[in-house]
Amino acid sequence: MCTTVPYKGVRLNCSSQGLRTLPQLHASITDLLLENNLLTTVPPGHLDTLTNLRLLNLSGNPFHCDCGILYLRQWLQRNKAVSVSPVCASPPELAHRPIAELTDADLPSCASDSCSEWLYNAILCSMLCFLIGLLLWCVQLARNSTFILGIDERHTGFEAESLRSLKPKHRARVRCSFGDDMDKPLLNMDILPQILDVLHKQHNIKIKVP
Repeated sequence: MCTTVPYKGVRLNCSSQGLRTLPQLHASITDLLLENNLLTTVPPGHLDTLTNLRLLNLSGNPFHCDCGILYLRQWLQRNKAVSVSPVCASPPELAHRPIAELTDADLPSCASDSCSEWLYNAILCSMLCFLIGLLLWCVQLARNSTFILGIDERHTGFEAESLRSLKPKHRARVRCSFGDDMDKPLLNMDILPQILDVLHKQHNIKIKVP
């Protein structure tokens, strides 16, 4: 039922068509004429895609100004230069008031919803910041931690591969030491400096020799 008029841009003329809901709108529209229809509200986000819009006429529609009109109010306030400001038709106390000029005091029932949403977002952000801070604290704590092992005690939490000497003669001794009886000495003292270096670089473990 709407007609596109030849124009420098895309003008969509939906005036006086008895529309109760907005049609699907293409992003290339530059002029949108919706006056004298039966529109009572504009769904949230419906006008956000019209980035090329230069003129919007919503006058002559019976808009009901309750919480559902908040999106249109905010859009009109941001785009005063491109819009012919429509007015409220109901409720009676707001009749003939320009929608763009409505205040929070005119819509008191909507203020509590906005407050609740703000409080929810604030709590959510606080919890997120706390979790991020806790994670950073744990990482910092782990980086600064020092593990102390007594070399005169046995520890089974490390694989033999990481303690293996790079020298062939030491590798043979280490293989034997891990396969022998547990009562024999665990480490060959000749390779102790290398083991200390491996534990420090690969496992972030510093060993204090008593």
